[in-house]
Amino acid sequence: MRTKEGNKEKDILEAAVKVFAESGFHRSKISKIAELAKVATGSVYVYYENKYDILRKIFEKLWNRLHRELTTIADDKSLTPEEKVDLMIEKLVDTFTEEPELSIVFVNEQHTLLEGDDEMSVRYYTAYYKAMDRVFTEGIEKKVFNSNIDMRVFKDFMFGALRNIIHNQARKTLNVPVDKIKRSIQIMIKNGLKI
Repeated sequence: MRTKEGNKEKDILEAAVKVFAESGFHRSKISKIAELAKVATGSVYVYYENKYDILRKIFEKLWNRLHRELTTIADDKSLTPEEKVDLMIEKLVDTFTEEPELSIVFVNEQHTLLEGDDEMSVRYYTAYYKAMDRVFTEGIEKKVFNSNIDMRVFKDFMFGALRNIIHNQARKTLNVPVDKIKRSIQIMIKNGLKI
C-alpha cells in the first residue's frame, strides 16, 4: 500500500459514508464511492483492500473518537457520576446529529462488523463499554446509582434506545429538537439509575 497523499483517503471515507447511508453496505459499489470522492476507482484500492476495509476504517475512527471522549469524561474527577452520564449522552447525541449519514451507517452497519467478529470493532466497542462501566461503577460505589440494576442489561437497553432515536433523527422521522432529545434521554437514564 502506498503512502497516503493529500485528502484522497479522507474524501474516500466521506464518500463511502454517503454511499453506505444511501444504498446500504451490501448494495454499495466501489465505483460509486470513487465517483463521489472524485478519484479513480483504482485509487480507492491504493488506500483500502475492499469495501469491507473501508467500513472498518469508518467504524475504527468513530469508535476511537467516542472512546477517547468517554474516557476523558470517565476520568474527570471534578464531575459527579450523574454529570458524567449527562456528558456521555450529550457527546453521543451530538456526534450523530451533527453527522446524520454517519448515524445511518452506524445503526445499519455496526452489526456487519460485529457479526464478522471483526477484531478492531470488537476491541473499540469493548473499550467504550469498559469506560462506561467505570462511570456506572463509580455511581454505585458513591450510592447514587441502584446496585440492583444489572449494568449489562441497562447498557443494552440504553444503546438500543439511543440507536433507535439516532436512526429516526437521522432519517428526519423524529422531528424533535436536539436539545430536547438530550434532556429527555438524560432524565430517563438518570432516573432509571437512581436508588
